[in-house]
Amino acid sequence: MKAYLFPGQGSQFIGMGKNLYKNSFLAKKLFQLADDVLEFRITSIMFEGTMDVLKQTKYTQLAIYIYSVIKAKISNDFNPDMVAGHSLGEFSALAAINVFSFENGLILVNKRASIMQKICESIHGGMAVVFGLDDSIIEDVCKNDSGIIVPSNYNAPEQLVISGEYQALKRVCFSLKERGAKKIFILPVHGAFHSPIMEPAKKELKKFINKISFKDSKCPIYQNVTAQSVIKSNDIKKNLVEQLTSPVKWKQSIENMITHGAISFTEVGPGNILQGLTKKISKNLAKKI
Repeated sequence: MKAYLFPGQGSQFIGMGKNLYKNSFLAKKLFQLADDVLEFRITSIMFEGTMDVLKQTKYTQLAIYIYSVIKAKISNDFNPDMVAGHSLGEFSALAAINVFSFENGLILVNKRASIMQKICESIHGGMAVVFGLDDSIIEDVCKNDSGIIVPSNYNAPEQLVISGEYQALKRVCFSLKERGAKKIFILPVHGAFHSPIMEPAKKELKKFINKISFKDSKCPIYQNVTAQSVIKSNDIKKNLVEQLTSPVKWKQSIENMITHGAISFTEVGPGNILQGLTKKISKNLAKKI
């Protein structure tokens, strides 16, 4: 069975999509549609902007969504048996398999990004990747800190992202180094995504999602919140809202996809971050069996 994976923030680069725009009539049409729907030239930011602008959440999410969905739409062999998207990537995956339209996805991602950007600007939060520790140790250290700090992305074996208030993040990173973490890398983001800090965004996003037309999925999508396959539109909507404050269960999603028959994984988007994570997860799962 063929699985397709859609990345989240972190894969962006200046010039992304420019070759697609030049070489595909459909891609050009969709890029122009994106500019029209958003009422500003996101293509200019993607093709020849600066990294300082592109890395802002309100532009990054749109850029990766647009690039990923267009790449799927112009592909001759995009025929998935199952899909998954990492955080923002869930929106790309859902548009690619026509659960909602490209245009409605643009509106949703734009709204989600602007809500998250506002919270990032009002609360000093951060995220860090922790390498070389068992999940349970990281969970325990986060739980015992006095601030808001939680595991937010279960990316791969011994690779977990934590998210929360910046001072709590610094304390927990120090404690995890003492507990034997091989490496800790503070991510270049200004927000605490997938943490309770994002709670104010949920009500606003839920109202907005309920205005958008969703169809049941034609193939299973393994959503971040549950790591389980989902098809029904109402379940998909609920999980997209919950995703704002819940951890991304990427490792568990890939394990379940493999268990349910996935034998090939194709990443649809800029970069190949998810391919690397999938190889680690697959090797670790093989050791358990």
